[in-house]
Amino acid sequence: MNTKSLVPWRRGGRVPARREEDPFTALQREMNELFEDFFGGFPRWPELPPFDRGVAPRVDVTETENEITVSAELPGVDEKDIEVEIDNESLTIKGEKKEEKEEKGKGYYRAERSYGSFRRTIPLPCAIDVNKVTASHKKGVLSITLPKAPEAKKKVKKIPVEAEAELSKAGGGGKKG
Repeated sequence: MNTKSLVPWRRGGRVPARREEDPFTALQREMNELFEDFFGGFPRWPELPPFDRGVAPRVDVTETENEITVSAELPGVDEKDIEVEIDNESLTIKGEKKEEKEEKGKGYYRAERSYGSFRRTIPLPCAIDVNKVTASHKKGVLSITLPKAPEAKKKVKKIPVEAEAELSKAGGGGKKG
């Protein structure tokens, strides 16, 4: 029997040190090494972008005196696959991305399909006039305009800020000589 095949040699010609460790951690390490040894000479599959892993789309929310505007990045999603819902407290954007790529060349054929759903709920800071909400989709960006309800529009009164020296003169708080 050839004893060399039983020795756990690693790349670089060194023997791994034995250590006391959790059996699950040891199994995980051994499986990682097995796959690394097997797939070491092959190119790795490309990582999927975070959107394809089911992560909610990025959004920008801005607020003015009269409305709230939400912009959501939804690259590769058709408007028919987007659903927008609003209730008294939140705005929900949900949908599904379906993408198919096909590539043919001399001596190869490659087809990829990517499917994923998403859902993003944004809490609303005030009452919205739900009958006037609009949504549009252009070049992978969903824009939603949420007009504030009349009772939610704040009446702002500016308060002048005075320097401390002026306050002491005006209020008579200074020392009398």
